[in-house]
Amino acid sequence: MLRYTLMRLGVFVGCLVVVWGAVYSGIAPRGLGNSNGLWVVLLALLISAPISFVVLRKERDRASVRVAQRVDRMKANLDANRSQEDAADDTARTQGQTS
Repeated sequence: MLRYTLMRLGVFVGCLVVVWGAVYSGIAPRGLGNSNGLWVVLLALLISAPISFVVLRKERDRASVRVAQRVDRMKANLDANRSQEDAADDTARTQGQTS
């Protein structure tokens, strides 16, 4: 997941540099008043989102598989712990009833 996040951040930074260059060279319009910095960031976010969606699809799928495996492993561990507790509780109850 960290790898995907860093790759997504890299795509955003790349878009930010391109948009900043386009705005300051006059290719893209400048923001209104003092909003130029915010305009550049929002435009970079708008451009980087679909690029990340398409370009990072394999990495996103790989990360989701890893997360799903981790969740399944945690569920299995919880079930195993729960069954151990139930077995210990049943043993304690049967020993308490026979005494």
